[in-house]
Amino acid sequence: MLEIRLTRTTTPKEKPQDESALGFGKIFTDHMFLADYTEGEGWHDARIVPYGPLSLSPAASVLHYGTEIFEGMKAYRTASGEIRLFRSMENIRRMNHSAERLCLPEVDEAFMLRALDMLVDLERDWVPHSVGTSLYIRPFMFGADPHLGVHAVHAATLCIICSPVGAYYAEGINPVKIAIEHEDVRAVRGGTGYAKCGGNYAASLRAGKRAEEKGYTQVLWLDGVERKYIEEVGSMNVMFKIAGKIVTPALTGSVLPGITRKSCIELLRSWGYEVEERLLSVGELIGAAEDRTLEEAWGTGTAAVVSPIGTLAYEGQEHTVGDGGIGAVTQKLYDTLTGIQWGTLPDTFGWCHTVEKPCD
Repeated sequence: MLEIRLTRTTTPKEKPQDESALGFGKIFTDHMFLADYTEGEGWHDARIVPYGPLSLSPAASVLHYGTEIFEGMKAYRTASGEIRLFRSMENIRRMNHSAERLCLPEVDEAFMLRALDMLVDLERDWVPHSVGTSLYIRPFMFGADPHLGVHAVHAATLCIICSPVGAYYAEGINPVKIAIEHEDVRAVRGGTGYAKCGGNYAASLRAGKRAEEKGYTQVLWLDGVERKYIEEVGSMNVMFKIAGKIVTPALTGSVLPGITRKSCIELLRSWGYEVEERLLSVGELIGAAEDRTLEEAWGTGTAAVVSPIGTLAYEGQEHTVGDGGIGAVTQKLYDTLTGIQWGTLPDTFGWCHTVEKPCD
C-alpha cells in the first residue's frame, strides 16, 4: 500500500472555545491530506501536511472544465472519548462512482480509509465534545492537467480537509420552509446528477438565492425533462410520509444516491414501514398536502442528518406539512441516526467505524 508521509504543523491553531458558535465549514483543522495522480504512474506522493493553500496551474482542467468531485463525512466523539466515522466505506465507493463519471482516477478503498483514519486520528483533539457537533470531513479530487485541451484527466490531486461543525441549518432540527422550483433544474438523466460534483451545486445556486430572498430555506427540485417529478431538496435527498407510507424519489440517474437516504430507508423498513422508491409528481405531492394525507416531509444528508420540512410553497401558495411541526417519524429518524453516530444507541447495523491509530 502507498506510504503516507506525515509533516506536522509547527504553528498549531487555537481550538474553538465556544462550541455553540461553530457554525458550518468556517473553521479548519491544522492538517490536510494530499496525494497526486499521474497517468502511467498512478497515485503517488501521499502526504499529510499543515493546512494551507494549494499550488495550481492557471491552466488546470478543474478551473476550465469543472473536473471535480467531493464527499461529505463526519467524525463523532462518543461519551467515552472514542472517535467514530459513519458508513465511511459507502462514501469512498460513491466517490469512486463519481470519479468514473467525471473521468477522474479512482482510489483504492483500503488506502482511502487508511488516509481518513490517519488524518482524523491526528486531528482527534479537533473533534468537538458538545451534543450536536462533529468533525466534518471533506475529501475532494480535481483535475490538474496544466493545459487547455478538452479530454479525460491525466493528472489529478486528492485532498481531504476537516472542519469542526455545529448545525448545518440555523434552524437546527426545527422545520424549514421550502419552495418548489419550476424554472431552473439541477440535473438531468444521463448527466452528472448521480455524481457528487461541484457543477451540480453551482447549478442550484441561482434558484436557492431566489428562494432565500423570499424567506425560504431551500428549494425542492423537479426533474429536468418534464418539470413534473420531485427529485431532491436543496443539497439533500427528500422523503415524505403520505397516508402512512414513506415515499422517496427513485434513483433514476439524476438523483444523488445519498448515504443518509439509504440509512433512513434501512431503518424505516426495519421498523415495519412500507417505503416506496418511485416517481412522485408535484401534483400528487400538492394534492396530498391539500387533502392532509401529507403527514410529514424531511430532507436527509450528511451535513444536517435529517431536516424536517414544515411548509411547501408552490405557484404562489404555501402548504403546511402535517401540523407544521416535527413529525414523529422524522424525530425518530433523527434521534436514532444521531444516537448511533454519537454512540448513545447500539449500532446494530454495523455502520460505524472506530478510528484507531493506523499501523505504520
